[in-house]
Amino acid sequence: QVQLVESGGGLVQAGGSLTLSCSARGDMSSVNSMGWYRRAPGKQRDLVARISSSGGTNYTDSVKGRFTISRDTAENAMYLHMNSLKPEDTGVYYCHADGLIAGVSHVDSWGRGTQVTVSS
Repeated sequence: QVQLVESGGGLVQAGGSLTLSCSARGDMSSVNSMGWYRRAPGKQRDLVARISSSGGTNYTDSVKGRFTISRDTAENAMYLHMNSLKPEDTGVYYCHADGLIAGVSHVDSWGRGTQVTVSS
């Protein structure tokens, strides 16, 4: 079982910066990609950024140019560097890991989330 733990959330003023960390433990050999999701107040959980084992990245339009996702595969860690934060970025941020082998899911793990609050 892959276990994920987020850290780095907190309260920050609009325009500020914050870095989230995700620490993974367990057998990561079947993990193909990892990503950050968030649930804004009153909304569903949506993808923020994703990074594959090959290094490819994908971002939701609202964070492009402001957020950067990265991985340290040797340390089984993932990061989300957030700059120019806006009140609309407020929400609970979740770390996710997935892995597919021949169409079969071997990994589908979620962290418990970390709260990010951006004040006006």
